[in-house]
Amino acid sequence: MAKFNKDSVGGTILVVLLLSLVCSIIVAGSAVMLKPAQEEQKLLDKQKNILNVAGLLQEKTNVKETYAKFIESRFVDLASGDYVPQADDAQQAIPADQDKARIRTRGKTAEVYLVKDEQGQTQQVILPIYGTGLWSVMYGLVSVQPDGNTINGITYYQHGETPGLGGEIENPNWAGLFKGKKLFNEQHQPAIHIVKGQAPKDAHSIDGLSGATLTAKGVQGTFDYWFSENGFSKYLEKLQAGAN
Repeated sequence: MAKFNKDSVGGTILVVLLLSLVCSIIVAGSAVMLKPAQEEQKLLDKQKNILNVAGLLQEKTNVKETYAKFIESRFVDLASGDYVPQADDAQQAIPADQDKARIRTRGKTAEVYLVKDEQGQTQQVILPIYGTGLWSVMYGLVSVQPDGNTINGITYYQHGETPGLGGEIENPNWAGLFKGKKLFNEQHQPAIHIVKGQAPKDAHSIDGLSGATLTAKGVQGTFDYWFSENGFSKYLEKLQAGAN
């Protein structure tokens, strides 16, 4: 039997291949082992963001217990505005003239979150929104009162906008400007208006983001899309009428 020579070209290649195989097995095994913990952390972050926009997240809040007690998730068919028993994530293309959020596609359903009080009565509805800013897709949540029109709060929790400029969408002071504003006008058309500079004192206008015109434009497009008939408009109209 020929003696294995690790210093030969063939031997070197074999050693490299064996090391690569071992490393691949270790990396793959680690990924599999860590996946449950990663999924658990992802779920916890999601619950934290929902509790935060609902005003239920305090320093010592037990996230899992509070979420289980006060939050009920439901799926909404966006075309009809009705609740459905399960999600339908099949992506459908958005016509370019309607794609104000610049997201190209969306699922047929959306998961919404009902915020209950101690008696089980719905006090808020939290809606997921997302749209493209200057550099990134910006993911946020909007809390709406049971009238289907008044904003309780918003939060942007994931984005890649420029820190200190577009990144100010996650600034609680700016997000606080949305509280009490009305999503729709009298014709039930989307009415939130991000104004360059200081906004007038009315029911729909929000101060713009200084030095971040394109990010602010992305926020505007996000609200224009998600609160149109292509988004949550029909659902909120039915919520207001007590049909949901």
